[in-house]
Amino acid sequence: MSVIEVRGLTKCFGSQVVVDHATFDVESGSVVGFLGPNGAGKTTTLRMVLGLVTPTQGTATIGGSAYRDMSDPLHKVGAVLEASNAHPGRTARNHLRIQAMAGKVSTARIDEVLELVDLTKAADRRVGEFSLGMRQRLGLATALLCDPEIVILDEPANGLDPEGVRWLR
Repeated sequence: MSVIEVRGLTKCFGSQVVVDHATFDVESGSVVGFLGPNGAGKTTTLRMVLGLVTPTQGTATIGGSAYRDMSDPLHKVGAVLEASNAHPGRTARNHLRIQAMAGKVSTARIDEVLELVDLTKAADRRVGEFSLGMRQRLGLATALLCDPEIVILDEPANGLDPEGVRWLR
């Protein structure tokens, strides 16, 4: 069963075609990777799937619905499109508290995801003090907070040390 269906997805910025009629399915339980050079449209495609960029043509559905039409999207899809977008003055724990409220998730889940991404010791540090790899881990914790059925990651290993890459895989 396809959980993500993309049909004829196209995005133009002015006269420049960045994504040209992409069509693919992602089956439940599979891991899919987009490979290509910088500027090939990988991130733009993911942004269209998540409803962050409006396609010029085509459709993208997750579980049969457009992301914007989902009643409870944070429980259906967790996403990291860039290293954590957390406010640099907040602690990792406070960032996740805000996200837990938005997702209507028990705050007990915060400690679970902090441990899962190996940020427990840094939970009360300000995000502005984090390395790129730590911000990436916080982004992953945020994506996993609502225990989503589907996880979409854009360059998830970016900034991770070799141990972090092994953990991610």
